[in-house]
Amino acid sequence: MPHFTTHLHDEAGTNALGAALARALLPGLTIHLHGDLGAGKTALTRALLHAAGYEGHVKSPTYTLVEPYTIQIAQQAVEVMHFDLYRMASPDEFLEAGFREYFNQSTICIVEWPEKAATALPPPDINVLLSVSRVSDKGRDVELQALSDKGSQCLARLKFAPNL
Repeated sequence: MPHFTTHLHDEAGTNALGAALARALLPGLTIHLHGDLGAGKTALTRALLHAAGYEGHVKSPTYTLVEPYTIQIAQQAVEVMHFDLYRMASPDEFLEAGFREYFNQSTICIVEWPEKAATALPPPDINVLLSVSRVSDKGRDVELQALSDKGSQCLARLKFAPNL
């Protein structure tokens, strides 16, 4: 399966990657975001949503666990569910909240801290791994891994050239 790696030097790089992802989105896509606190998971999601046409405030769903957004893909309204599972104590909480119903062929689900829901969470189409750069203290290293045909289609559509 394809993968993509890059270095994001600053917030502008994160915004550019979010915009590139927004242009590559497909309905029904599930994206898992991995990274320590402060790695840029919410910043990348915010950039993606704004680039996809959402004009309102995008906040971290740390306390609400999920925030819904509506964007346009090919002139069709598509729901995006942004999950932050950091505060979940067990995978059972994910099931009890009824969150699995959002994972379908028409809704895009972006999940921060997917390891908190473990096996209760449907598998991702794309894993995004974000980390503070090990080479320098500036910027973020990013790897996108396609884990399904839909994820491969998305990464094949990705057009991103970082500012060097």
